Amino acid sequence: MEKYRNDTAKKRFLRIAQIAPLYESLPPKLYGGTERIVHYLTEELVRQGHDVTLFASGDSITEAKLIACVDEGLRLKQNCIDPLTYHIIQMQKLSTQVHEFDILHFHTDYLHFPFSNMLEIPSVTTLHGRLDIPELQDIYHTFPYQNLISISENQRLPIPQGNFVKTVYHGLPENLHQQGDGKGDYLAFLGRISPEKGIERAVEIALATNTKLKIAAKIDKTDSTYYEKYVKSLLDHPLIEYIGEINEQQKTEFLGKAKGLLFPINWPEPFGLVMIEAMACGTPVIAFHNGSVPEIMENNVTGFVVNSVKEAVDAVSRLAYLSRKKIRGVFEQRFTAARMAENYVDVYHFLLNNTLKNVPRSTIPILNKPA
Repeated sequence: MEKYRNDTAKKRFLRIAQIAPLYESLPPKLYGGTERIVHYLTEELVRQGHDVTLFASGDSITEAKLIACVDEGLRLKQNCIDPLTYHIIQMQKLSTQVHEFDILHFHTDYLHFPFSNMLEIPSVTTLHGRLDIPELQDIYHTFPYQNLISISENQRLPIPQGNFVKTVYHGLPENLHQQGDGKGDYLAFLGRISPEKGIERAVEIALATNTKLKIAAKIDKTDSTYYEKYVKSLLDHPLIEYIGEINEQQKTEFLGKAKGLLFPINWPEPFGLVMIEAMACGTPVIAFHNGSVPEIMENNVTGFVVNSVKEAVDAVSRLAYLSRKKIRGVFEQRFTAARMAENYVDVYHFLLNNTLKNVPRSTIPILNKPA
């Protein structure tokens, strides 16, 4: 590990453009996993000495140079009917300054592909969402030379034709959260209330183990019907407490005091940021075997990977036998913002060293295993 860091330190400092989605500020005021990661990456790159420019909403807080593409994050902006408008403005602002950068790092899904496809300057796109959507097949067949970063190996399976350069796992600032004692005598659920996140399973597990469940989650407008029809009635139980959305500072206590985090997903989760947030607090996770879970979790170390509600119920009784100190140690070894940034800097230099003018990027070799 020390050699890796020393080798990275020898590389020259770069002029980097980070292009963020505009739905939330950086950092987001409440929910917003993608924007949170882009924020941590941006700040760590600045800390490491790189010249970073951030294209984001104007209410973002950053040590980088901020180019505001809209006055505030679009999710909380009143009367915003067409959010795509501001993303097009963002591309135009970037186009006027593109010559000022060594590399462009996009976090805007495929929106920029027609623009970045015409550039000679290297660019890379981190894909933060699910890729098992039929229409994406046509996108990645149409743009075969876009350099892509996956956030888990599992995430890339639906689009084998994608030009993936590397998998880079998310990371959090090492001192963002502290190890908790888990003496709150409750299970935690953190994230969104939506069908794929498995809130109904979480309630079922809590009731089956006679354990209090605290739910800190947002309800998107798109999930309001699901909430009203299937979830609202489940919250009317003395063991179930719905808290609502919480901010980053509140997570330390919420997760740190929990005896365990329930992550009962029923979809191919691309990463699952909440798992490493729990690890940072030393809190074990009970996660369903789906998507990225087997890559992020160390079964019987950072928690338990299960395949059914019954297995999850059995796992609750074993949470106390796991070492919270060891869980925190896994976080420090694998999932810090510093490690994430170093891995991305490796990607930047790799692309700068291998991208030649007028050479299709499909001829560029790929980096190997995820880091």
